[in-house]
Amino acid sequence: MTKAKNDKAAIQPGQSIRRELTVGEVAERCDVAVSALHFYESKGLISSWRTSGNQRRYSRDVLRRVAIIKVAQSTGIPLAEIRQALATLPNGRTPTAKDWAKLSAGWREDLDQRIRQLTQLRDRLEGCIGCGCLSMDNCPLRNPGDQAAEQGRGALYLSED
Repeated sequence: MTKAKNDKAAIQPGQSIRRELTVGEVAERCDVAVSALHFYESKGLISSWRTSGNQRRYSRDVLRRVAIIKVAQSTGIPLAEIRQALATLPNGRTPTAKDWAKLSAGWREDLDQRIRQLTQLRDRLEGCIGCGCLSMDNCPLRNPGDQAAEQGRGALYLSED
């Protein structure tokens, strides 16, 4: 029998489901490392409280919040943006489908822009590999229209900002 079934079977008539979870239980349920939960907490993405024995406890809404974090991270959304979005949700309440719709709508434009950029990169990449584009007059990816010539000679681009 799985842990979830054991938990459910352990509830006696008249008892309610325990509202708090240990860090290990959250890690197992969310399929993340305990260290990831500690990291998320240090970044203000989730919160916990301490028992009298100084052990972390989480409310059940953290399960949905971690799921949101994982989905957002998988699409490349920076943790700072995830934190800002989660800050708009009420504390202590499990995020709803309506909450998710609001969060995802806020990220959609950014994701669409990145998709356009990646598609453009993919479509132009074949002609770019090994071209030495920093010295070429016209690189459609890094130096369209030889804009860099105005800044002087040499390797002007050290990163793709």
